[in-house]
Amino acid sequence: MEIKRMDIVGRRSYNCDILFRVVDIQEHQGQRFAVLYGEDFRLVADAPYEDLVVVNKNIRSKLLKQYKALEEQSYRLFAQDFDLIKQKREYEATSGYVKPSNYFQIPGKVLHLDGDSDYLKKCMTLYEKIGIPVNGAHCHEKEMPNRIGDLIDYYRPDILVITGHDAYSKAKGKMTDINAYRHSKHFVQTVKEARKKVPHLDQLVIFAGACQSHFESLIHAGANFASSPSRINIHALDPVYIVAKISFTPFMERINVWDVLRNTLTGEKGLGGIETKGVLRTGMPYNPIQEEEE
Repeated sequence: MEIKRMDIVGRRSYNCDILFRVVDIQEHQGQRFAVLYGEDFRLVADAPYEDLVVVNKNIRSKLLKQYKALEEQSYRLFAQDFDLIKQKREYEATSGYVKPSNYFQIPGKVLHLDGDSDYLKKCMTLYEKIGIPVNGAHCHEKEMPNRIGDLIDYYRPDILVITGHDAYSKAKGKMTDINAYRHSKHFVQTVKEARKKVPHLDQLVIFAGACQSHFESLIHAGANFASSPSRINIHALDPVYIVAKISFTPFMERINVWDVLRNTLTGEKGLGGIETKGVLRTGMPYNPIQEEEE
C-alpha cells in the first residue's frame, strides 16, 4: 500500500507502538524516508519509507481508546484537585463562610504558542473545558524566537506555553549536546527572547519544550517548567494541565513542583520545573449591573 502525506502510520521496527501522522515524504541519495509527527505525543521522527505501515482501523481504534482512557483519567484527577482549590478559594474569599461576600476571580491568562496546528486545537478545546482564558498561535518552531516578542506585547499573558515537536538523535551527538535535538535550541532561544520582555519568573510563568527536549537548557534559559528530564515523550495535552494548576492558584501561594506534575499524563520523568507562584487574583464585590426592564 502506498503511503501518502497525512496518512496515519506506525513503524514496524517499533511494533507500531506510537501512531504518527505523515507530514512529508522526501528522498535522499536514492532512499525515501518520511517525516512523522506523533498523533498524541509531541514527537517528530524520520523513518525509512519501507519501515512504515498504514495502521488499520482496528489497531488505530485500540490505541486511540488507550490514549483516551489516559486523558480521561488525567482530567478526572485534575478536576478533583481543581474542586479542592475552588473550595479553599471560596473559604478564604468569604472569611471562612462567616461573612459571605460576593467576589470575582481573575485566573491567569495564557498565550499558547504551538508548532502543530492540530495539537493547538486539542489544547484550546481543553483550555475551554477547564475555563482558562487563552490565546493560541500556530508557529513553526524555527520562527518562534522571531515572533514571541510581538506576541507578548500584543497579548500580555500571565503564562506562556512554548511547545510543538522535538526529538533527540543519538547520531547527532551526546544527550548533553543541544545540537543533537530537533527543536530544543529554538525553544531555548524563544524562552530567552521572552525573558528579555519579562525577566521576572513570577510575572511571566513559562512552560517550554516537547518530546525528549533538553530540559536543563530550557530551565537555565528562564523557563519555570519544561520537558523532558529523562528525555522521554510527553503527551500533547501535558502543557495544559501544568498551566491550569498555575492559572487557578492564588498569587500569594507558591506551588510545589510535584503538585503541578502529579496530574499530568507523563509525570516527573517527562516534565519538571522550579517553585513558582500562582497567578489567580480575587476581588470584590461582584455586583453585575442589571438592565432595567422598560
